[in-house]
Amino acid sequence: MSQDAQRAAERVARESYGRLVAFLASGTRDVPAAEDALADAFAAALRVWAKDGPPANPEGWLVVAARRRLIDAARRRRVETEGDPALRLIVEELEALGEAPAPDRRLQLMFACAHPAIEESLRAPLMLQTILGLDAGAVASAFLVKPATMGQRLARAKARIRQAGVPFRLPSPELWPERIGPVLDAIYAAFAQGWLGASELRARDLAEEAIWLGRVLVEGAPSEPEAAGLLALMLYAHARRAARRDPAGRYVPLSEQDVGFWDHAAIDEAERRLGEAAALGRPGRFQIEAAIQSAHAARRHSGTTDWPAIAALYEGLLALTGSPVVAVNRAVALAQVHGPEAGLAALRALDGHAVLTDFQAYWAARADLEARAGVAGAGESYRRALGLETDPAARAFLNERLNALTREP
Repeated sequence: MSQDAQRAAERVARESYGRLVAFLASGTRDVPAAEDALADAFAAALRVWAKDGPPANPEGWLVVAARRRLIDAARRRRVETEGDPALRLIVEELEALGEAPAPDRRLQLMFACAHPAIEESLRAPLMLQTILGLDAGAVASAFLVKPATMGQRLARAKARIRQAGVPFRLPSPELWPERIGPVLDAIYAAFAQGWLGASELRARDLAEEAIWLGRVLVEGAPSEPEAAGLLALMLYAHARRAARRDPAGRYVPLSEQDVGFWDHAAIDEAERRLGEAAALGRPGRFQIEAAIQSAHAARRHSGTTDWPAIAALYEGLLALTGSPVVAVNRAVALAQVHGPEAGLAALRALDGHAVLTDFQAYWAARADLEARAGVAGAGESYRRALGLETDPAARAFLNERLNALTREP
């Protein structure tokens, strides 16, 4: 029975953690208290369910248990502070919820995390932890910050939500343009973690969760083209997941992937979503990135990749963002259109950008173009790329290219 209890608790944690935190915190705006109460509820569930068996509605059981703990804690604090009216209101709000099922308020919590009262650099990390359940270590890894530092910053940001009285509701239409950006960035950061195979998060598929959140955002903001653009971008990438490795587990670059392994239904949906975004007439970063992936996906019909179109799209994306990372991708596309020398010239124009010093894709692209152009330095660039790559399959692929280079006369 204890194994059944463990499995039931793990399933609810995997599927509903963010939704339960959002619901429990929506009335009080006290995210840490909601997280603590839910953690206590999970601990109680393992004890009770091991004895009595999992309930018919595990999620509802956890909500009731966590809510009782929140009420008890608020009552204790109210007594200690001699009837603080704010705490009295919290107790009344929690008691008024009764036994009602937990509605999904994750989107409202995401916008609360994106509120101007929250430091801009912490909005996306805060969403990743509170909505998607990443621990501080995983969030720190995503944003290249030490785990202890990130943990302290997230704790302060959560306290700020309560202190500033940030409302748990969707912004009015005129505020969407300024508030949706951090939400989009957080969803995409979560997708990237799942795409790279993050092993935390109770073993759940974070990429699919991010896609689900993207759908919620599109449904809640049908007039925001970047929301549809982001969803399309994630669907294009996720559709190729099965083709990234061959049957032996070896890394396969996009240009060499077997289109038969792509999820064509997902690509079809991505095309529809991108069309919906384009029809709104306000192009943006995620729409352009999705259009680039659409050009790659067209190979399933034509058998060839339209590199001139991709290069042109990267040109527009670079003009919009000024990102050196985008400039690297543009250089790769230029090499496909005009030859490796043209791509190398574009890469060399980026010399001096500090952000590229430890950017693995830059060194991998440079190594490939140097090898194709027959210029010196390809071996060293491959070694730099290898030193920065953590994925075993991608490392093996780069090592094969390096070995092939050193075998050449």
